[in-house]
Amino acid sequence: MDIGVFDHLDRRNVPLDEHYASRLRLLEKYDAAGFAAYHLAEHHATPLGMAPAPGIFLAAATQRTRRIRLGPCVYCLPLYDPLRLIEEICMLDQMSRGRFDLGVGRGIVPYEMAYFDLHPFETEEIYREALEVILAGLTNEVLEHRGPRYTYRKVPMVLRPFQKPHPPLWYGLGHDRGAEWAATNGVHVLSNHPAEGATELFARYRDVWHRKQGSAPMPKLGMTRHVVVAATDAEAEAIARPNYATWYANLTKLWRDFGSTPIRFARDFDEARQRGLAVAGTASRVREELERQIAVSTCTYLVIR
Repeated sequence: MDIGVFDHLDRRNVPLDEHYASRLRLLEKYDAAGFAAYHLAEHHATPLGMAPAPGIFLAAATQRTRRIRLGPCVYCLPLYDPLRLIEEICMLDQMSRGRFDLGVGRGIVPYEMAYFDLHPFETEEIYREALEVILAGLTNEVLEHRGPRYTYRKVPMVLRPFQKPHPPLWYGLGHDRGAEWAATNGVHVLSNHPAEGATELFARYRDVWHRKQGSAPMPKLGMTRHVVVAATDAEAEAIARPNYATWYANLTKLWRDFGSTPIRFARDFDEARQRGLAVAGTASRVREELERQIAVSTCTYLVIR
């Protein structure tokens, strides 16, 4: 089974230039160690994401790595002009020589969307139309589109993607409708759910896939987990607890600013471990727990963070 890495690139107690440089060095190690892919989140106006323009960081990563796949997880499509993003996607796919993965979504944090003067209720419609435009631009030599939000007339698509017809699509899987859409359109997925919840989503994906795609090779059904490995269980837990606390504080910053809390996330490391969302310990203990969760969830791709 392939193993990938998910990264929020959230704020840490180091100067930001050093943070970027350190993470690029770490990416070189991921590449040398044989990790399959690096998935980078996009967030705005929050310490949860210090790569609000993920394409810039990924462009640097293309020149520091040779084998690992690279991609945003996800581009928040309502925040982009589709034509501008088509050109960025083509550049990244060419610079990586076909190692680019195209993660797409509408942006799940309502406060971030509001900072861009977007109402959460309108982002789904914008996302759908933007994706339609992007796929048309990646697969045609001339872009023609007339829609409720975007209009493009006979735009020559001078830049082309390295991968044909376009880079593989990725999507954050959170509900049955998403599973149905992803399976229908041949999209790889990542789930943050506990193993039992992921099982149901993957079952829905497989059911739709087999009905619509038959025996064609199935995209990856990915599951993400916080993972810390150390020489002893105690050492791993001592690393995991404060680092999870920092990540959770960054995650919830915007919500707390507006007097709310995202209740679906575990509040501390011990709750995350109890729910199966975090694993810490010796290599053998971590492997045993992850193998158990893989069997329960039926995932085909494991992503650590």
